[in-house]
Amino acid sequence: MRIINTGGTFNKRYDPIKGELFVPNDDRAIEAILKSLVSDIAVSGVVYKDSLEMDDQDRKILGETIARCDEKTVIVVHGTDTIDLSAAYIDALKLDKTVVFTGAMVPFHIDPLEATANLSMAIGYACNAGVGVYIVIQGVMNSFKQVKKNKSAGKFEYV
Repeated sequence: MRIINTGGTFNKRYDPIKGELFVPNDDRAIEAILKSLVSDIAVSGVVYKDSLEMDDQDRKILGETIARCDEKTVIVVHGTDTIDLSAAYIDALKLDKTVVFTGAMVPFHIDPLEATANLSMAIGYACNAGVGVYIVIQGVMNSFKQVKKNKSAGKFEYV
């Protein structure tokens, strides 16, 4: 299993000088969670953006990274606003892999509870899912086609 980090709210940290949240170019949030869960999952970082800033070139990089990795099971930590677009892009590649997308609505460094729960659920789900592309977040888990963000309610739902 491999975790690929693309940034998103999950990873955001507060910059006290600028007074704003930013997506850092590191994997600290994921590494902190893995220390308390398991130690043998490799982590790779690509893109490191808010998902609203991601474009098809970023999705191409993500797809190439997933296709090249030796692991057959991949978890993608991704921003929630365009997680469905990236999942659909990866699905269209028809990779012979299990790819589970997850993220968080609240940054790990502000409140680690949601990010930790979501990554933990994604790991467990990935261990039992077949080949395909899934979204696992906020206790909602299924094919990416069956899980969508309800932006007006601020939560993920089955569709």
